[in-house]
Amino acid sequence: MNKILIYAVLLCMPVISIWGQLIPANAAVAKSGSAELNPIDDTQTKAAEWAASLHLDDAEKAARVQQVIATHLKNVRDWNKEHSYTNVPAGINPVTGKSLSPLDRQVIADSAMPKSVHEDLMAGLRKDLDEAQVGLILDKYTIGKVAFTMNGYRAIVPDLTQKEAATILGFLQQAREQAVDYKSIKEISVIFEIYKTKSEQYLNSNGRNWHELYAAFVKAAKAKKTGTNSPAVKPLPAP
Repeated sequence: MNKILIYAVLLCMPVISIWGQLIPANAAVAKSGSAELNPIDDTQTKAAEWAASLHLDDAEKAARVQQVIATHLKNVRDWNKEHSYTNVPAGINPVTGKSLSPLDRQVIADSAMPKSVHEDLMAGLRKDLDEAQVGLILDKYTIGKVAFTMNGYRAIVPDLTQKEAATILGFLQQAREQAVDYKSIKEISVIFEIYKTKSEQYLNSNGRNWHELYAAFVKAAKAKKTGTNSPAVKPLPAP
């Protein structure tokens, strides 16, 4: 129990963002009709599909990649089964003062998983794959949230500079790697929310006003929907 409570610090960061008003929760899985990774999916089957998507020429390399993924998926699944949110005492987020939700408590419980589980995944992938291929596998875990969210930022801030884009992309890639150790899409979204908040704080510190940018985007989008004159707004791409 003490080990789990140590990780309550994760909830000390404010993760409230108006982004959720722009992109509906779990939009990326709406088409599949599932709010989270299907718990009955066989880890070997999923791992085989993800490894095959890389179209590797070397069969032995592909087999190693598949096994690394399958092992990680099983470890995450087993930890999640054995560590319910009920293992984390109900309490408050010391930053917001709000009561911890069951989702908050599950994130805390899952964050206590041994670091070696994540380290073994990344080392195993990097043994046989280049960084671009590693990114493709991490995208499988996180249903393409990096590209989807990045496109959202480009739509809201059309004059995003190269440096700003690179910084935000870096945050989202950090979110992606961290999020692979969480089983449900809801938990993955919580992790991304932390880094989206960082991205918006970065824009504010870089002379932008995120709230004004967002408000202008929403106003233009509403005007376009009603057919009134407004600046052109690029629609958010499907994930």
